[in-house]
Amino acid sequence: MAVPLYQAKAEFFRMLGHPVRIRVLELLGERPRQVRELLAEIDIEASSLSQQLGVLRRAGIVTSRREGTAVTYALAGPDVADLMRAARRILTEMLVGHVELLEALEAQQEPDTDDSRPAATVDSAGR
Repeated sequence: MAVPLYQAKAEFFRMLGHPVRIRVLELLGERPRQVRELLAEIDIEASSLSQQLGVLRRAGIVTSRREGTAVTYALAGPDVADLMRAARRILTEMLVGHVELLEALEAQQEPDTDDSRPAATVDSAGR
């Protein structure tokens, strides 16, 4: 039985759900990079980076090419870079909405000089 498309999409997004993988995809969206370049950009142990690159490679999102002792990684196609740009646009729009809401809330905030509130009292025991 075939996996429903929505389930396949959920698995795809779950596979993307790691900060290091997202950072790798962002960097590779700029240009192919050798592992040493990725290590210089991402604060992570080499073994952990290798593990995350393996996940992306097995998923078919990145490709690797060995050049002597160096391994260069690249995005498998332009769609992944498009997805990263789309995610950035969506997050930007969400944050702008939050900023606008925050500004509206701050504009509605009453001044702290409201004398109609009862003053806090402290008894001799400090309560």
